[in-house]
Amino acid sequence: MIRINNSIKKTVLVTGSSRGIGKAIAYKFAQEGYNVVINGAKNKDSLQQAKTEIENYQVSCLAYLGDMGDYNKAQELFLLIKEQFGRLDVLVNNAGISYIGLLTEMSLEDWNRVIATNLTSLYNCCSLAVPDMVREKSGKIINISSVWGNVGASCEVAYSASKGGMNAFTKALAKELAPSNIQVNAIACGAIDTDMNHFLTNEELLELTTEIPSGRLGGAQEVADLVYYLTKNEYLTGQVIGLDGGWI
Repeated sequence: MIRINNSIKKTVLVTGSSRGIGKAIAYKFAQEGYNVVINGAKNKDSLQQAKTEIENYQVSCLAYLGDMGDYNKAQELFLLIKEQFGRLDVLVNNAGISYIGLLTEMSLEDWNRVIATNLTSLYNCCSLAVPDMVREKSGKIINISSVWGNVGASCEVAYSASKGGMNAFTKALAKELAPSNIQVNAIACGAIDTDMNHFLTNEELLELTTEIPSGRLGGAQEVADLVYYLTKNEYLTGQVIGLDGGWI
């Protein structure tokens, strides 16, 4: 059943939202009556499908195909947001990719690609969103991180480094923006049931779930619900909140 909250007329940008966690977050905000801006770097068809489904919630949706790790692309998107919606109220930095393998087998190109997608995109979007938020003395920035940003993962050095950088970025920016009534938080996700984990065999998934006290993977909808909850609190800021079923 489609549920619309017409009392809310705000705009959210969710990067990396053509699938998985990002798509679930975008749908959550659409259900709550937000104007929704979605973004993907490569798959135009998936992005267009998400746009069509979001518009079924009777909200406006802007879809932009482009890599947020490229400042020029990010700048173009923010100009489109300003033209169509006037301002951005909530920024969810979700765009991310992983690389699994030994560091010594990783090319510089692969390293740069992970850092650009996972961390440079964070700088690009925040630097473009913050000036208007400061002028309005209002705004929420929520970064989708990982437990590996807290403790590191073998064979995921670049990914762990990018998420560790995201966590530090979150805490530092929160201190800068708190006087302007802008809250910045991160969610350190554990094992979430998305395409990113579909490379695991059934045996590996079973072994993984036995390590998680809750006994299962998390759901993308559970991440989305927490993201939305964080937009309702004006005192919580600078936090990296674990969502991992007690795993780490």
